Amino acid sequence: MNVSGCIETVFWVSVGFVFYAYAGYPLLLMLIGLVRNRPVKKASFQPTVSFIITAYNEEKRIGEKLLNTLRQDYPRELLDLVVASDCSTDTTDDLVRSFESSGIRLVRADTKGGKEAAQKLAVDSTSGDILVFSDTATMLEPTAITTIVRNFSDPTVGCVSSVDRFIDTDGTVSGEGAYVRYEMLLRNLETRVNTLVGLSGSFFAARRSVCQGWAPDLQSDFNTLLNSVRSGLRGVADPESVGFYKNLSDQEKEYERKVRTIVRGISVFMRSLSLLNPFKYHLFAWQLFSHKLCRWLVPFAMIAALVANAVLASSSPFFQGILLAQVVFYTVALAYLATKRLPGFGMLRLPSFFVMVNLSILDAWIRYFRGERIVSWSPSKR
Repeated sequence: MNVSGCIETVFWVSVGFVFYAYAGYPLLLMLIGLVRNRPVKKASFQPTVSFIITAYNEEKRIGEKLLNTLRQDYPRELLDLVVASDCSTDTTDDLVRSFESSGIRLVRADTKGGKEAAQKLAVDSTSGDILVFSDTATMLEPTAITTIVRNFSDPTVGCVSSVDRFIDTDGTVSGEGAYVRYEMLLRNLETRVNTLVGLSGSFFAARRSVCQGWAPDLQSDFNTLLNSVRSGLRGVADPESVGFYKNLSDQEKEYERKVRTIVRGISVFMRSLSLLNPFKYHLFAWQLFSHKLCRWLVPFAMIAALVANAVLASSSPFFQGILLAQVVFYTVALAYLATKRLPGFGMLRLPSFFVMVNLSILDAWIRYFRGERIVSWSPSKR
């Protein structure tokens, strides 16, 4: 094969890789779902529950969160309500203590160690059979705990992920964007076929058995799912369990949030490479590779496709047209990100969101290889 042929191979392999990461994987899940279905056997179920809220300097939101929590309809004699403060320096802890008479207790870290370290303190201080985790910014329906716990009547379930719903600044629930609908479809397909590959960090639940040996330096939602799989259990998505939280109005903050999330996810993945063994973990090994690693490698495939396309364009009208399409796509995306002045039309927003996501992934890899792990945290202000 000559040089031109090699470059063309690089181009098509790169394009095929991007297609597989975003479309091929869910299409294969759909096909597998035709012959394999693992429904969640929900039933009325009331084990002891420890509800853990993690907070760091949340004096502006903690009161609303605690009032929201006290409206839960789960039997109070079976419910332990805990706020894990990551050594807050504002009035968060005092506000939590003012709710002690209502049955909410405070667990405070002596030094700031990060979200997972604070969660570990709370986990170690509780005894509930089921642990439910929620962020301060996430609002829940009064039936939320009752609803999410019902999934654990199925003995194969180790952890449960909620569905995220965005709330606009005027308090109304936002319509689902294309990306949110895509992610929810993927979660439903994974639940049907085998298990989830990740949980929603803002509201999720797990059996105490999969939370033993809690890692204070690893992203808790992703690591809890992996611990469930190691224990022979699965993670499922529950469309009836919903967490409501406000959109980030600042695009730069949203970008930084994505970068932090991916760096933390890569850290968990790199310490869990044994789960890629298909002889031991079977279908999940393929899921982990496809959903996480392939998605995180897409930016490199995009760069390879663009460079190869630029080289091939000089000798082929076909590749000249493809290069023009790529340039227009990235120009529209970057212009939208830079100016925010283009019409609020979905077909224009989609390229910008796709590019932003993959820029954040590329940024996360760079930070990871520089040694950044992002254990400490400061919640996004919404």
